[in-house]
Amino acid sequence: QVQLVESGGGLVQAGGSLRVDCAASGRTLSPDTMSWFRQAPGKGREFVGAIRWSAGTTYYADSVKGRFTISRDNAKNTMYLQMNRLKPEDTAVYYCAIVRRGSSFTWVDGMEYWGKGTLVTVSS
Repeated sequence: QVQLVESGGGLVQAGGSLRVDCAASGRTLSPDTMSWFRQAPGKGREFVGAIRWSAGTTYYADSVKGRFTISRDNAKNTMYLQMNRLKPEDTAVYYCAIVRRGSSFTWVDGMEYWGKGTLVTVSS
């Protein structure tokens, strides 16, 4: 069984920064790709970004490109989401996920494992 645990959410003012971590444990600790999603109140879950675990190649949604950075620490089996220049519209529960092999990393239904999420609130 694989477990993903997000941490680091909280309240931050607009323009500020926050880092959210995703720690993975259990079997299959060498994912091909991991993704970040978020879900704002009353909205669907949306893709934020992804990272190819081996190469470290990253991909971002247009809404966060240039402000958010994804990285990983192979030794700690941890993925990070550094969020800068935060906006009120970034307020959401942030989830990390392991992409099912062969699936698109932007597709909610393409995830094999999910964390329970962590809330990020950006005040104006």
